[in-house]
Amino acid sequence: MNSDTFRMPARRLATLATATALAAGPAALAGAGTAHATTDQGRASAVVLRTGLDVSLLDKTVNVPLAVSLNEVQAPRSADRTALTATLDGVDGGKPFSVLGADVASAKATVSDSLAEGSVHLAHARLHLPGLPLLSLVELDTVTSKATCETGRQPVASANVLGAVTVLGKRVTLSAGGPTDVKVPGVGEVRLDLSKRETTSNTAAASALELKISVNPLKLNVADVEGTLTLAKSTCETPPDPADPVTDVKPQGAPAKETKLAETGGSSVTPYVVAGAAALLLAGGGAVLLARRKRS
Repeated sequence: MNSDTFRMPARRLATLATATALAAGPAALAGAGTAHATTDQGRASAVVLRTGLDVSLLDKTVNVPLAVSLNEVQAPRSADRTALTATLDGVDGGKPFSVLGADVASAKATVSDSLAEGSVHLAHARLHLPGLPLLSLVELDTVTSKATCETGRQPVASANVLGAVTVLGKRVTLSAGGPTDVKVPGVGEVRLDLSKRETTSNTAAASALELKISVNPLKLNVADVEGTLTLAKSTCETPPDPADPVTDVKPQGAPAKETKLAETGGSSVTPYVVAGAAALLLAGGGAVLLARRKRS
């Protein structure tokens, strides 16, 4: 039996090994990471009233945070609330203190496959603070806000304060061009920002009215109130487009630091060519060694 009898199988073996190595490369890449389409829905929220106030009682010997929210709702799970009053305990001699009263106070958050929307409607509202039981901080006729995020469309935010506005007993005219400052001697001061709206490519937010408050009636330190207050805030986030799912591909076993192919002169198929060449070299060397043993 001559050496050609051994060389032919060796060549075939090398060819088979090379083809296997080249074919295994793309197959390994395909199995290294899986694309996951997100199934998240959109989001929406709405709140009639949210406060972040500090109340100091009896010459600041007692500090009570006035953290109140009225009709706060969030979706994906659609919800709505229509409570008309918000009360706080512990600041009025142990009796519940009414912070907000209104004839209409509704907040709604709705999410579907293609739409997320938050909305607020407040009518004939009166807001009070500790230390001012007979004088309203703010009285409002109608306040609305809405944030709408629809798949394939630019998000929209709107907010309005309609009708008369009274602050610390003074009738005021709000301006969208900047804050309105109201100062009442012996009572305090309030800064009002009208209709704040923000939109991005997939979110929207609207607040009908934001107030910065500093109140200390007659400087008696009976109730010193400072902080912020937000009326009628709505937000939304656009639901993902089913026709354009977001993928998250994370190859497994990837090296911690990759060499830039442009710097090495390689390409994405370089590892497979190298693997094929190595298989060819091993197979060829094995065939030569086997032929030499047969000759001897």
